Amino acid sequence: MMFRINYLGRIVAAPFLIVALLWAADVSTVFDPIGSAAAQTRGEVPGHSVGGSSDSDSWRQIRRGLKGQVSIPNKRAGVMIQSEGESWRAIRNGPVSIYGVWLLGGVVVLLGLFFVLRGRIRIESGFSGKLIERFNSVERFAHWLTASSFVILGLTGLNMLYGRYVIQPWLGRDAFSTLTEWGKYAHDFLGFAFMLGIVMILVIWVRDNIPNRLDLDWLAKGGGLFGHGSHPPAHKFNAGQKIVFWLVILAGGSLSYSGLALIFPFTLEPWSGTFAALNIFGFGLPTDLSPMQEIQLTQLWHSILALIMIAVILAHVYIGSLGMEGAYDAMGSGYVDENWAREHHSLWVDQKSAPEKPPGQAGE
Repeated sequence: MMFRINYLGRIVAAPFLIVALLWAADVSTVFDPIGSAAAQTRGEVPGHSVGGSSDSDSWRQIRRGLKGQVSIPNKRAGVMIQSEGESWRAIRNGPVSIYGVWLLGGVVVLLGLFFVLRGRIRIESGFSGKLIERFNSVERFAHWLTASSFVILGLTGLNMLYGRYVIQPWLGRDAFSTLTEWGKYAHDFLGFAFMLGIVMILVIWVRDNIPNRLDLDWLAKGGGLFGHGSHPPAHKFNAGQKIVFWLVILAGGSLSYSGLALIFPFTLEPWSGTFAALNIFGFGLPTDLSPMQEIQLTQLWHSILALIMIAVILAHVYIGSLGMEGAYDAMGSGYVDENWAREHHSLWVDQKSAPEKPPGQAGE
């Protein structure tokens, strides 16, 4: 009997207990939890999280590269989406690659036409049989160190840019992968040989490559390359050679610096400072660049500069070998025929042939 009373009492008391709990907890939050949460948070999910529905503003910020907090050592992982990577890929695989093909192909076609129309530039007075030392062993070592390393750098770089479209289809994926891997090693390590080479030629030849008024006359006459019997006077280096020299020094220096920034990523950041300097002239370029943006801009600059240098060096190689008789001997053996030297570097020959004054008469 006591059991029935206790049991009935609990049943009767249960509704009152539920009512009391509902009153304490706010009835609206129990029967309308969604509406209550919206009212308390003004439509925002507690905890500042997106929740089950997409917040367009939040995702828009993430798309723009909003940086969050991460607990791992790599703090750059706080950027969930780096949208500039899509732009970088579109530019690299689009304009850079396409215009690069037109540039290199155009240079080859122009050189071919020049050879057909002009032919090989001969020594008009013929070989004299008398040789003059043009470059000593140190000069030739510096030249060939720079030239040979640049050739390998150019070929391996072109493979990284175009290889998957040109070489991989007929070589196969596995062989192409191995070739590219070893090419990447060669590209990285031989870059230091190229840097050493440009430092050497800068020290050795900078004095002979200072521009002067004779260079304007040489350029106006096209260096005598387009006609016969017209060879403008020049010292050891003519205006065309000086242009190549300064291109190798300046563009090669920038190419080397950008290469170092790619070999050692996130250690060198050249573009923020460069853009800040350019903004002095009103360019309005962004200066708050992320490390990844620095890498992407550096890679594009490295590719563009390399393509331009390859195009110029192709013309330089042509003139120094097939295009001009007797020119290769200057860097081959170091000695050139006197008639060749007088036709292309007459002032240098006169200076070299002039008798040296005794030390006591140097000031006369």
